[in-house]
Order: sequence, then C-alpha cells, then structure tokens
Amino acid sequence: MSSPTLTPSLPVHRRTRIKICGLTREQDVDTAVHAGADAIGFVLYPASARAVTAQRAAQLARRLPPFVTPVLLFVNALPAEVQAAAHQVPGAWLQFHGDETPEDCWRASDQGRLPYLRAARIPLGDAGRDFNLLQYAQQYSQARALLLDALVDGYGGGGQTFHWSHLPPSVPCHLVLSGGLTPENVGDGIAQLQACCPSLAVDVSSGVEAHHPDGSPRKGIKDCGKIQQFVAAVRAADTLLA
Repeated sequence: MSSPTLTPSLPVHRRTRIKICGLTREQDVDTAVHAGADAIGFVLYPASARAVTAQRAAQLARRLPPFVTPVLLFVNALPAEVQAAAHQVPGAWLQFHGDETPEDCWRASDQGRLPYLRAARIPLGDAGRDFNLLQYAQQYSQARALLLDALVDGYGGGGQTFHWSHLPPSVPCHLVLSGGLTPENVGDGIAQLQACCPSLAVDVSSGVEAHHPDGSPRKGIKDCGKIQQFVAAVRAADTLLA
C-alpha cells in the first residue's frame, strides 16, 4: 500500500488581536463588537475624561458576547478596589497603567489569579532609545502581556506615538501596541512589530473618537465609522503579512 501524500505545511497566519479602549456608551460597545474587536476596555481611573465606574463597566460588559473580553484599566488603585471591580465584571482582564510595581500588580491581581496586562510607558522622541523593554519584560514577567504606550501626561490616551523603531528586534513576551494609533497608521505598526514577539495585539482609544465641530475630541465618545475603518486596516495588514 502506498504511503499517504502529506500536505506541505503552510505558513501560520498571525492574526492581530484588537482592543478598543475608553468606551462609555452602549452603542459604541455594540459597534466595536460588530466590527470584530476582540476586547473592550473600560477606564476605571477617575481622573480620566473617559472614566466609568465599576458599576457602569459591569453594565456595559453584560452586552459582550462570548469570547469578547472586557478589560478594566486602573492607575495606582488599591488592591481591594481592583478586586472589587473585577468581581463585578466576571471574566475581565486587568490593565495596570500607572506606577505599579511588579509586587503591586501581583497583589492587586489576587496573586495572579486575575490575568493582567502591564503598560510600558515609552518616552517620546529619541528618549525612547533609553527605555529598556527587555529588562521591563523581565521585571513584569507575571503579566500576560506588555502594553506599549507613549509616556504622556495623564497616564495615556493622549494620542501620541512613540518611535516604534526604538524597540528591540526580539521581545520574549506578548505585546499590545498602543499610543496614537489610527486607521491610517496601524498597518505600519503591525508591519514593524509583528515579527518581533510571540503575538501582537493593538489597542486604540483616541484614534477612533468622535470630534466636536471645532475639531477637538469628544473623549469617551467613539466614531462608528472610525472603529470600522480601524478594524479593516488591521485585517488588511494581517493579509499583507500572511
């Protein structure tokens, strides 16, 4: 009997996961889900213009279908506050976006029982060369992924982009690219970073927000068309790199 013919192995298609962050309204949650987002972020940092309470986050998260993950963003919150909010939003991931030490993250995540992301806030301009991402990844090795954001006033959401070219060519952890992403530039970010880590996700907030007539952003209010364009741009970039 002849041996079976083996199908040649095909290259793995690396799908970029998508998180839409800073949502405050039901219609924006529904739009992000229908567009194909993998995760929805709720800001539980009272000083943010996009902030919601834990109760409001829980209300919005109940609209999510299976396999779309809620993410709760905290900035220097007490462990009891973090765990109480996580209890209200079952299945949520945590995102620590302030000055939390590895020990702070471990305690707030109930000793790692709650999965979490740790934000790495990378300086703008040439100062970004001095940020040691490999050392940071080692320090926060208990995090499920590192979220790469620009170092701006107010702990993120400023629409600023750091120099992606300053990142190491190989990082041994999952990465989430954030900071100033838009439908226009997200494809470039994916092209530059997809091969440098085990998996890449992208996180957008201000880049898909609506604007007032004077051009200023309506923080926390998303633009349906921009969300759809952002997701389409990510999928187009994945197709080009497949």
